Amino acid sequence: MDPAPDRYTNAFYARSQEIDKYQIFDVPDIDIDRLGEQQLGAMQVTVFDPVKDYTALMSRLFDFELIRKAISAGSITLEFDAMHAVTGPYARHILEDTLGAVAGSVINGHPKQDFGGGHPDPNLSHTRELAELLYSSNAPVFGAVSDGDGDRNMILGKDFFVTPSDSLAVIAANAHLIPGYQNGIQGVARSMPTSQAVDRVAREFGVECFETPTGWKYFGNLLDANKITLCGEESFGTGSDHVREKDGLWAVLFWLNILAVRKQSVADIVHDHWKRFGHHFYARHDYETIDIDTANGIIDHLRSQLSHLPGQSISNDIVSYADEFSYTDPIDGSNTENQGIRIGFENGSRIVFRLSGTGTEGATLRVYLEQFEPDPKNHDADTQLALAKLIEVAEILSEVKKRTGRNTPTVIT
Repeated sequence: MDPAPDRYTNAFYARSQEIDKYQIFDVPDIDIDRLGEQQLGAMQVTVFDPVKDYTALMSRLFDFELIRKAISAGSITLEFDAMHAVTGPYARHILEDTLGAVAGSVINGHPKQDFGGGHPDPNLSHTRELAELLYSSNAPVFGAVSDGDGDRNMILGKDFFVTPSDSLAVIAANAHLIPGYQNGIQGVARSMPTSQAVDRVAREFGVECFETPTGWKYFGNLLDANKITLCGEESFGTGSDHVREKDGLWAVLFWLNILAVRKQSVADIVHDHWKRFGHHFYARHDYETIDIDTANGIIDHLRSQLSHLPGQSISNDIVSYADEFSYTDPIDGSNTENQGIRIGFENGSRIVFRLSGTGTEGATLRVYLEQFEPDPKNHDADTQLALAKLIEVAEILSEVKKRTGRNTPTVIT
């Protein structure tokens, strides 16, 4: 129940401590393959087709007719990898049966208990079949992936990968083109480690942008209070106020609607976005299975520097702020502390350090690197090269390589 606010989960837990008995009603299993009403004692149970129900909602949010015409005309070709997970039947019904994509546009579309032996995580490492296609001479216009439970997504164009942070920013900047959002957006929110690309969109459109701790429940409060319309996180999650959760297939349809309206490639849409708002080069470096004492020592070392870093010049960049992120929920007033160390620079760049996974196999230190580049001439630079100076600064401040004895991160995304 990740999206559930703390006040609910705390109340559930408190109530669970008071239960002294429970009753069992011995009845046959509900036939979930039979649509309609069924009785369970005094309770009426309704079995409905979730694929048709979801399709009806999506058809109200997006211009299905326009997308259908673009697919029929051949201006949009697509491939969607369902990863043998839950979105397979939804994607086949919507993309192929309803919108007219050619049969087979949805690959790995049959849900399997073991996900076909794959890892149902939407990133380039786990979706090689799709990635290789999108970077080949036979690439379709659009490629997308959704994960095991259908709540996350990855967006690709021909020879082009869209980062989750950029995807959220592009969606926010183009929301007015989409029927369900044509009256504008109330506000946006992103998790703290997610890049600040959407912040610039919010400023230009005059709406509020909330920076929250990692975890969808923080977005939930803002959605319930109508403070935001769109939200997202750097780990491939994007959502809106149509449902109180991230939604992978919704994000895919949002992109298809943008493509149908703008009649541009994915790469051109993102490049136009960068020209208007600037490019936030972004990467996450994970150092996994670090000894817990060493990991805590790195964080304590960083904490000891926070008070005197602002105003200092490090590798010719002036530090504008340095803090340990805490969040006071604007809806219920609850406070969440120790959510990561942020170090921001006057040029708009920043470094974030977060510790997670402090289990029996050690801890994972995540280092988030973000370099803002306003000049379009530099927008196509290699990401790791663009971030090279920040990577050096991160080591100067944290001493992670020195303290762990490692030369490189375990994973770079």
